[in-house]
Amino acid sequence: MIRDATAADWPAIWPFVHEIVAAGDTFSYDEHMDEEEARAMWMLEPPERTTVAVDAAGAVLGSANMYPNHDGPGSHVASGNFMVDPTRWGGGVGRALAEDMLDWAGRQGFRAIQFNAVAETNTRAIALYRSLGFEVLATIPEAFRHPSEGFVGLLVMHRRL
Repeated sequence: MIRDATAADWPAIWPFVHEIVAAGDTFSYDEHMDEEEARAMWMLEPPERTTVAVDAAGAVLGSANMYPNHDGPGSHVASGNFMVDPTRWGGGVGRALAEDMLDWAGRQGFRAIQFNAVAETNTRAIALYRSLGFEVLATIPEAFRHPSEGFVGLLVMHRRL
């Protein structure tokens, strides 16, 4: 089940956000980001949105945030981020979060969704996004410093709604 996140969800979100960010292999966030910085970056207020995926017992499996990609004349294009607890990878949590974002963006009147910085080594995310109709518009060469692969490209991915 996907639902809007509340402040009470943060203690369950922070451990996997910390693990994923500290790994430095998928997101272009500071690997040394502390909890306060992470919370401010992740837990967005309306009209932006942060969600959680939970199991039948209410345990948080993953989280997403979504927002306009730009202000003003670019505010009709959405963007977002998805993080799934690594112990839950491969179980459809990321797909459920992404499908919920597609639905939300359509209901909010966005015309498209754009992801600005998908590391080309993040093959799981790329495969998911492609399966949902996203296209790669551009690859920015060597724009991401992967901890083991070195400098790799960042993909700009887009889907019309």
